[in-house]
Amino acid sequence: MLRLLLKLLKKPFPENHNFLIYCTLTNEINKCIEVLNAGGIILYPTDTVWGLGCDATNEVAVKKIYTLKQRSESKSLIILVNNDAMLQKHVTEVSDLTWDIIDLATTPTTIIYPSAKNLAKNVIAADGSIAIRMIKEGFCYQLMQKFRKPLVSTSANISDKPTPLTFNDISKEIISNVAYVVDASLDNGTHQPSALIKLGVNGEVEVLRK
Repeated sequence: MLRLLLKLLKKPFPENHNFLIYCTLTNEINKCIEVLNAGGIILYPTDTVWGLGCDATNEVAVKKIYTLKQRSESKSLIILVNNDAMLQKHVTEVSDLTWDIIDLATTPTTIIYPSAKNLAKNVIAADGSIAIRMIKEGFCYQLMQKFRKPLVSTSANISDKPTPLTFNDISKEIISNVAYVVDASLDNGTHQPSALIKLGVNGEVEVLRK
């Protein structure tokens, strides 16, 4: 038995490295959650571009992102959710039309809802609205599955600087001032900003970015 065990241990990993990918994903998620629970900022791949993230319900953590980006708190931030219940917990109402948009969208789509709730005050716009994108797969979907809270997702750049579309575009100033940087191998985003739709209080729909 011992000889057989030693023989098996000497065998190389199979060409399919699913086990290694799973270990990397699990380790990265655990490290991110440790930072998020401590009120820190992570640099992570979203379904679009790399983002600066924190617990969207933690006002102190959100403040750190504004400071790092040198961005006015009068400019609200996008947040991510990963399921229907999480969305409903943080907006006052989700119309049937909104559900249709979410279900039928074939590319990442951020929706600006007219009324937010249960979020850090400084993540919400002055008029009470909030921009939310529902994630359906990928790293940040898995991260929120375990974290069970929405994440801030704002482009990883200083305000008024170009949005970095890939990890290699991110400045050293940003990278050196976050608490944790996720393994770049987990990036499976589109490397393009999401579509942006604004919903009015009376059900109006305005496409701000395709």
